Amino acid sequence: MILVTGGTGLVGAHLLYELTKSGHRVKALRRPQSNTEWVRKIFSYYTPDADFLFSQIEWVEGDILDYLSLEEALNGVTSIFHCAAIVSFHGDDHDIMLNNNVKGTGNLIDAAIHNGVKRFCHVSSIAALGKTQDGSEITEETYWTPSKRKSGYSLSKFFSEMEVWRGIEEGLDAVIVNPSIIMGPGNWEIGSPKIFQSIWKGLNYYTKGISGFVDVRDVVKAMILLMDETRFEQVKNQRFILNAGNLSYQDFFNKIADGLNKPRPRSFASDIKLHIAWRMAKAGSFFTGKRPLITREAVSGTNQNNQYSGEKITRTIGFEYRSLDSSISGIAEIFLKDMVLPSAK
Repeated sequence: MILVTGGTGLVGAHLLYELTKSGHRVKALRRPQSNTEWVRKIFSYYTPDADFLFSQIEWVEGDILDYLSLEEALNGVTSIFHCAAIVSFHGDDHDIMLNNNVKGTGNLIDAAIHNGVKRFCHVSSIAALGKTQDGSEITEETYWTPSKRKSGYSLSKFFSEMEVWRGIEEGLDAVIVNPSIIMGPGNWEIGSPKIFQSIWKGLNYYTKGISGFVDVRDVVKAMILLMDETRFEQVKNQRFILNAGNLSYQDFFNKIADGLNKPRPRSFASDIKLHIAWRMAKAGSFFTGKRPLITREAVSGTNQNNQYSGEKITRTIGFEYRSLDSSISGIAEIFLKDMVLPSAK
């Protein structure tokens, strides 16, 4: 029996699809207010049997902040995929995000050890990695260093990862994946899928920074392969960057625009323009009472060159990534269909 946390998110939903398609027995932890219909919707992108596969999931109400609910959810579970995390680049969410992501991971680690879980996969992020000084590719050995400029999200992912390493020291066998920017179809209102919607609506600004990108299907494929009992002994207690390639944000936006048959963004957003923009958005939020659309955390580093190496998993288990071009065009095709057909509510 496998337990998945964060099953209603982009990675979790795609993971549930792959697990149910392969016939695994799966439990998925959900909060009472969670909307599982986006999971069914994501299944429908890939199969006409979405309803049947969705019915194979055993949904368990619980919360990673509620240790007792985790104890109940782990009954009979031998493997855990921990995908649950709050992702936010709003300063107001700093403390909530740290509490949820770090304490929640710690609770799950403790419950896993107490219940004798044999395999644990933690979804971390490149945000938990350091930066190189010479512009060379960032690897699993490039360690995170504290800084006042670190976002709350980066802090939460780093300290969540520390909870996993603590669990390993206490006897848990685990593997950590550090995906770069994850591309995939899902709720077009949030996360990386929102970029497709923004460009569809006419986003005219781009930045010149470089970062890593990876298809969500590659992320879940890698997780499942790493957790397979035939190779887990080889990879356990290690971390793996998942990155199909590095692109400038300008190139990334251009490829999306081309896939959507929309004009490419034409105006360069320099650091000075971005600084002014997030300052003005923050000031405006005082009058509107709404959250600013642009924050310092969201735009920080978007003109920096950060390149990542996803080669370790290729060297270790022969993993192969989809091309970024095929990923972007495929997601764009799904987006365009969603613009015609009714979306999940």
